[in-house]
Amino acid sequence: MPIRARGTRHRSRSLRSLVLMAVAALAAVLLAPAGAQAAHARESRPVYSYANAVREAVWVDTGLDGDGDGRGDRVAVDIVRPREAAQQGRKVPVIMDASPYYSCCGRGNESQLKTYDADGNVVQLPLYYDNYFVPRGYAVVGVDLAGTNRSDGCVDVGGRSDVLSAKAVVDWLNGRARAYTTRTGTQRASAGWTNGRTGMIGKSWDGTIANGVAATGVEGLETIVPISSISSWYDYYFARGAALYDGGPDDLAGYVDSPDAQARCAAVQHKLAEGAPRNGDWTKLWTDRDYVRGADKVKASVFVVHGMQDLNVRTKNFGQWWDALAKNGVERKIWLSQTGHVDPFDYRRDAWVDTLHQWFDHYLLGYDNGIERRPMADIERHPDQWSTDRVWPPAGTSAAVVHPVSGPAAGVGGLSPKSAPAGTSSTFTDNPALDETSWAAQVDTSTPDKAGFVTPPLSRDLRVSGSSRVTVTATPTTSSAHLSAVLVDLGPDTIRNYSGPGEGILTGTDRTCWGASTAGDSSCYLTTSADRTDVGFTVFSRGWADLGHYASATRGVALTPGRPYTITLDLAATDHVVPAGHRLALIVAGTDHGLIEPAASRPTLTVDLARTAARVPFVGGAQAFARATTGTPARAVAPASPRGVPVPRMTRRVPGPAQG
Repeated sequence: MPIRARGTRHRSRSLRSLVLMAVAALAAVLLAPAGAQAAHARESRPVYSYANAVREAVWVDTGLDGDGDGRGDRVAVDIVRPREAAQQGRKVPVIMDASPYYSCCGRGNESQLKTYDADGNVVQLPLYYDNYFVPRGYAVVGVDLAGTNRSDGCVDVGGRSDVLSAKAVVDWLNGRARAYTTRTGTQRASAGWTNGRTGMIGKSWDGTIANGVAATGVEGLETIVPISSISSWYDYYFARGAALYDGGPDDLAGYVDSPDAQARCAAVQHKLAEGAPRNGDWTKLWTDRDYVRGADKVKASVFVVHGMQDLNVRTKNFGQWWDALAKNGVERKIWLSQTGHVDPFDYRRDAWVDTLHQWFDHYLLGYDNGIERRPMADIERHPDQWSTDRVWPPAGTSAAVVHPVSGPAAGVGGLSPKSAPAGTSSTFTDNPALDETSWAAQVDTSTPDKAGFVTPPLSRDLRVSGSSRVTVTATPTTSSAHLSAVLVDLGPDTIRNYSGPGEGILTGTDRTCWGASTAGDSSCYLTTSADRTDVGFTVFSRGWADLGHYASATRGVALTPGRPYTITLDLAATDHVVPAGHRLALIVAGTDHGLIEPAASRPTLTVDLARTAARVPFVGGAQAFARATTGTPARAVAPASPRGVPVPRMTRRVPGPAQG
């Protein structure tokens, strides 16, 4: 459950509870229409007309001039809110989705775009938020980020313009900024219809902006729900100097810029390209886009949602954000699925809408519905099978140091709590045509392209919960080298097919409806189901690095062939149970084809096993690893086939449109 975490800053739960109770009492009076009973104070009900809702557009002054035209930039804000509440003078809270995708790419599994009537007011606001929540006493607001759709300015991909253009809307909702009824006019628009209590939600880039705005500490932002979202843009594009994609933020800006912005924002795109060199060095541009640094300013509660097999916005992003929030005592909750880059509306629809409803009711309306006292974490163990934890990572989780040791053949070794003897090593040659699936399929076979280290069949379940780190000492034969490290569950299972077209879901032909509809905005969406696949192994955590960045993330250097270097790879956050009878493997190799770009050369690397180790967060710590690997061995479960889920082949990755 989202309790106050232990950390350096402590919040008074009793004070917050009193405040929320007072808000709830006021909401019961102010939000209920005439004749309604206060008996539903634990849940908002659909008592307002969606068909008769106010639909309007305003343009908020951001205080910036990103396109350099000498005029302040204004961002377009499309609003749907209950008319009856306004007529009765009742102020409502706001659910806000700030996005660059409303005109270029679409939102949701059906790629919905904003549509407008002849007066320029929104007819279709993508997704179900307005259909479901407006009748329940919320306003829903869709913000076009600067440089997109109907907004001024330029896209700067998670930078000052992106974040402050959305923050300005929160400021306007709380009476601290100006808005206008037209893009260029002078008639002011008032936000007198709202109490200013705002929740931000969104998937991918949209949720990323929610993270960024929360990290400013803006007043009035009560909660955020970032889904598959970025916490540091460097970690979207690079892993310790190794490029994850073959493009940079300038390409992404060009992808979402409005036609107007494309004509006037060339200088901004040029600055993006200059500030994000492809050599993987950390620059000021990345510092400006690192929201984790601002976790100590976050005042909003945070409901994190992420797919543990998301290879678009990789899970290091949620892991480091979660850890920083915990350190700073932020109230929080988390859902982790087996999917890739997918919205929970498309893999756990009923439970998701119900949970989100309760979350907003509590943090925006102040209802004492107990959502904050429920288990903090929901984890998908098998397709559509979920477990819960009171806190996450679970109590008793601690990092255990495990060491690779040599085995019966070259590149085939074991994992031990004891370090390998001095002088032992393992050698492989980077083969950029191979990937983690190729390595895992042959982990018990000596091959020239990887080094694999495997436990015996486990005597009991072994759970990994959190973020691992692998420190490698390697000697290259060339002046450049990339490294990969992956954790693998060796044994048969049925999991979601996260590399399929739906990244773990199949889209059906029937529809289910979530809220009220109009002729121009339906609340009915195509059903989905789990895309299942049988595997013989599962890669469940990954990390990468450029060895030239061994000394610093700020600046890479050319390597000296024949000299040993030590570097630490941050593996992606996860929560995975390796069952009894399965084996746990650590594989160290070169380029993970399809997931990182290759180095400039193709080195052979010799790994010094005595100076190489992994820190893995086991539930139960080192004792759990020892018990599982040294107890009476369970009968080994032979995999049905040496088959895993292949690495997705994406020609272009964009944080958002797929399963948007």
